[in-house]
Amino acid sequence: MSEILYCKKCNSYTLDKICSKCKEKTILKKPARFSPQDHYGKYRRELKKLEKKG
Repeated sequence: MSEILYCKKCNSYTLDKICSKCKEKTILKKPARFSPQDHYGKYRRELKKLEKKG
């Protein structure tokens, strides 16, 4: 199964490990896994509040 990879340099998605546009290495871009024991949820909520204020 192939996964969609992301190139940080040219902001494009591809199935290749090397970007065909800029020849940079691509990364796997997935969201963080959900967990009921969200250890960092407190910090993300605080950051979100600060971003709304500023």
